[in-house]
Amino acid sequence: MVETPFDRSSEVVLNVHRKDFTTTNAIVSAINRQFGGDVARAVDGLSLAVRAPADITQRVAFMSAIENLEVRPGEPPARVVVNARTGTVVISNNVRVSPAAVSHGTISVAISATNEVSQPNALAAGQTAAVQNANVEVQEPNKPMFLFQPGVDLRSIVDAVNQVGASPSALIAILEALKTAGSLRAELMVI
Repeated sequence: MVETPFDRSSEVVLNVHRKDFTTTNAIVSAINRQFGGDVARAVDGLSLAVRAPADITQRVAFMSAIENLEVRPGEPPARVVVNARTGTVVISNNVRVSPAAVSHGTISVAISATNEVSQPNALAAGQTAAVQNANVEVQEPNKPMFLFQPGVDLRSIVDAVNQVGASPSALIAILEALKTAGSLRAELMVI
């Protein structure tokens, strides 16, 4: 049998998957509620120390009981994840936006040229000449501007962006602009 700190130490140190003080505190509270007293203590946002029985069989059973405790984890950080290649955007529930006005729209410019020939009458003096007629057409869709109020939530963001008919690539551009402007209260991850 190989000796490890698991069978020698009076405490077992457990680490949560991601550093989160709220989740670590919830685990410590659940352990102390189940086993009484100060069996568990938080070391930091990532680790907690648990006083465990000395007998290895009891220690394994004790750790199994801890492993099966119901714990409500803390809310994950506000995050927007964008896959720029596929246009997929995932917005976590706790994303907020501080006051901002957003306008989204595209201007379409179409230039068409018609080549014609100008030919003088049979009795007129002159030469046949090529004439190019250009037609310029500018279209700008009537896309409304929308205003985000302080603390607006996910549903409002999605509804507003859908209202202007933004494509996934336009949504990515809007989110990046909100983040750059300091209005997006979330981590923006472009993968």
